[in-house]
Amino acid sequence: MKAGALLWLALACGVARAEPDADLLGAARDYPVGSAATWYQVPYRVGSWSALDQVQGFHVRRVAAPAQAQPLPRAAQPVEIRYRYRNIGYTLQDYLERQRATGLLVLKDGEIVAEHYRYGRKEDARFLSFSMAKSVTSLLVGVALDKGLIASLDDPAAKYAPALAGTPYGETAIRHLLRMSSGLTFTERYDGNDDVARMTRAFDAPGGTAEVLRSISDRHSPAGTVFKYASAETEVLGRVLAGATGRTLAELTSEWLWTPIGAERDAFWRIGGDGQEGAYAYFNATLRDYARLGLLLARDGRVGERQVVPREYLLDATDAKRQPAAFRPRRATPFFGYGYQFWLLPLAERTFALQGVYGQGLYVQPASGIVLVVTSVWQQASGQQDPAPVEERNALWMGVLRSLGGRTD
Repeated sequence: MKAGALLWLALACGVARAEPDADLLGAARDYPVGSAATWYQVPYRVGSWSALDQVQGFHVRRVAAPAQAQPLPRAAQPVEIRYRYRNIGYTLQDYLERQRATGLLVLKDGEIVAEHYRYGRKEDARFLSFSMAKSVTSLLVGVALDKGLIASLDDPAAKYAPALAGTPYGETAIRHLLRMSSGLTFTERYDGNDDVARMTRAFDAPGGTAEVLRSISDRHSPAGTVFKYASAETEVLGRVLAGATGRTLAELTSEWLWTPIGAERDAFWRIGGDGQEGAYAYFNATLRDYARLGLLLARDGRVGERQVVPREYLLDATDAKRQPAAFRPRRATPFFGYGYQFWLLPLAERTFALQGVYGQGLYVQPASGIVLVVTSVWQQASGQQDPAPVEERNALWMGVLRSLGGRTD
């Protein structure tokens, strides 16, 4: 093998090195897949979160990939990715040794610059998205709107989800649900005693999450005025999609997203006791296919000459400048803004992310053609419990941009 090829492999695929907390995460047992009772526990996270369809007691619905995959060629020239965190310089390999990343892939202009699998994971692993699924749900809403299946984002949810008629969520406009601004009080602290835990426990019950959605009635703000993260709002959107189209989210994802992007492998959604996909957390796909989805976003919803996701909807979803003031970066949160189920970074160049608890992330900067996908098994759910992993991942993204010619101002 030529020296240049060896350098590319060293930089892009890396050399096997120590993986943080491997023993704690189940290395000695080859990262076992848990059961419905154990899948969330630490020794089973690596195995379960990359093969949720193998968890005993769970049910999934397949998202069919097309017969022909869209190629993701490797970049011809190696690029060393470096970043700074707390005023110390690090390499991409350092990040992998410091954080519990199960997979990491970087694209530049549709070419793979770096691709890593850790903790025994391989290319065929379907990684659990957690709340990255919310952005997938949003994309389906955009296509349904474009097709006229949803007449207006200002329609109340109950117009398409009649089971929510007469409830505060049913009376909430789809646009406010997309921005997580219903004004309804839904607690999401990740302490096991909040509303999202209650909704997750109800997921496998015969009625699914519907009863929890119907039970939310307290209001903290007028609808459309304040961003307050609430997974229930995406779960309502999933039911809006099902009612508006008469089809499952898996069918819609296959036809409207997976086939157009030329996905390499089938994906799947976990389904609840009522047969409804968990729109707020339960999409699963390979690292490369997440990257293909990121590439679709980087190209403003286009694949070749085909507009897959309406461009204007996507800009409304991901452009900080198009958001009302309360939803812009450093206003919605101390750092991120929030669009239609997308996190918006405080940069001059449009830059946004899909994020899920425990370290799932897909970052996109369309103008530079740069995409970063990271899947993880962090110790804590989010920055509410431990801000350091979130801060370092954001620092890595800034380093990826700098290393590949993106904008960080």
